Amino acid sequence: MDNNPLPHIIECADCEGSVKPKERLVSLLDQIEVHVEQLRKDAWRLEEERDTLLTTLDTLRNNEMLGKLEETDRDDVLRYAERLSMRCLTVDILVKIQRDQIQQEALHQVNGLIDSLIVGLRDDPTTTRLRCASFMNACSSHGYGHSDKNFESAILGCTLDDQKRVKKRLQGLLDYIDKMHTIQLL
Repeated sequence: MDNNPLPHIIECADCEGSVKPKERLVSLLDQIEVHVEQLRKDAWRLEEERDTLLTTLDTLRNNEMLGKLEETDRDDVLRYAERLSMRCLTVDILVKIQRDQIQQEALHQVNGLIDSLIVGLRDDPTTTRLRCASFMNACSSHGYGHSDKNFESAILGCTLDDQKRVKKRLQGLLDYIDKMHTIQLL
């Protein structure tokens, strides 16, 4: 079994005489492009997996059950969670997205709006959830509810790749808020 599967580029030996050199090269480049796109998708999936782990660890660190533990047990759990977070952060995955200056500024604005959600989460989870949902609605062409016009204007200035990632990030934040609410009800 091959432990290091590399993409296989298939050249047609019988086609050498019937296919022009440029067409053969373009065909090879097309095959490589498929592999490059798969590599990007795999890297994004791994990045999302790492972010999910970090979010879960953060949820555990902010869980009300910690308050019910004795101080030494709480410290042990927090140190363990911190150690796992630090290990998780040693995994650095980067897929660069090409952006022009306008797209870079739009992404910065979107990230600032999402950061404001996270800051407001502790003080007012209900309002934060509603605002997060309005951001999600701004990302969707279906318009299932109220959408935040400022967020919509900012997200439309981002690249398509950024729009997809922001939508996933917002969905993750909504899921986190819902989990937090569920844990608090227990």
